[in-house]
Amino acid sequence: MRHLIEIQDLSVKEIDEMIALANDMMAHPDQYWDACAHQKLATLFYEPSTRTRLSFESAMLSLGGQVLGFSDVGSSSVSKGESLQDTVRIVSGYADMIAIRHPRDGAALAAALKSRVPVINAGDGGHDHPTQTLTDLTLIAREKGKMSGLTIGMCGDLRYGRTVHSLLEAMCRYPGMRFILIAPDALRLPGYVREMLEMCGQSVQETEDLDAALPELDILYMTRIQRERFTDMAMYEQVKDCYILTPERMQRARRDMTVMHPLPRVNEISPLVDDDPRAAYFRQAECGRYIRMALILKLMQERDKAHGLVPAGTVWAEHSLCPNARCITQAEHSVRWGYRPGAHQGDRARCIYCGRGVSI
Repeated sequence: MRHLIEIQDLSVKEIDEMIALANDMMAHPDQYWDACAHQKLATLFYEPSTRTRLSFESAMLSLGGQVLGFSDVGSSSVSKGESLQDTVRIVSGYADMIAIRHPRDGAALAAALKSRVPVINAGDGGHDHPTQTLTDLTLIAREKGKMSGLTIGMCGDLRYGRTVHSLLEAMCRYPGMRFILIAPDALRLPGYVREMLEMCGQSVQETEDLDAALPELDILYMTRIQRERFTDMAMYEQVKDCYILTPERMQRARRDMTVMHPLPRVNEISPLVDDDPRAAYFRQAECGRYIRMALILKLMQERDKAHGLVPAGTVWAEHSLCPNARCITQAEHSVRWGYRPGAHQGDRARCIYCGRGVSI
């Protein structure tokens, strides 16, 4: 069955086709009003969300479908101790598609392994957020008119920022990209994501100096320092205000630079920047509705298409857990752990759920 767990589940050709479809939906929404008539989307949101959940609901309703689900685990059987996979087994008998958000890395894959309908990852811990990436790519294509040869600055929480990880995985497949990673040492990009960029052969630079990077950027992708991802609140207090984009700082940037943010913001972008024509984050959020419409329609049309969910060569490790404390296997021991060995001698094995390197 066709699912969307990671952005790598889609080819570049498929991404480009979906962006084109989303643009057509923006221009001609009336032509898609009944495209998913009588179909049901279940939204299982195990952590708070505004834009992602409402844009999924708006997308399905705009296609003529219906929505059910929960946005508060306290009102579901999860509060009684029901496992993720049991919940998904039940809900996949009620709906034609599931969109799931969960605080644990790899939860979407664990859900898809037991689902009888397509599963869309609406964000799993600090791992991946493929529909936000599709939203970002749609905005980039509309603002820049191309998807290659761009210099993109990623600023803020690069360690836990699933939107950053997912966007980097997508953009590294387009030619001529240059990435400037702007973060304090405590929030630098995880090694496994950096390794992926290096394997793609793209230009990567790491710095803590936003002011120095600004004049070089085609796109500045700001991110929130995510309080909910920290276990050490003292560390959070040290880094929470490390980057604040102000009108004064914007004077250093190029006149055609685009400012993006997955939202919500706290104080990393001053509201005074909102009226700058380079501020695209609200236009970016609007793109989310239409690209999710395109994705839902695609998966509905291809739900019976054979698709490999578990990576080839996966080794199932009985009575073992992923060493990543944030992995879904650490929270739900009924989830069977598996890893994929390194493709080449010296490569690390990686957990199939969260993607982290493991020592075997």
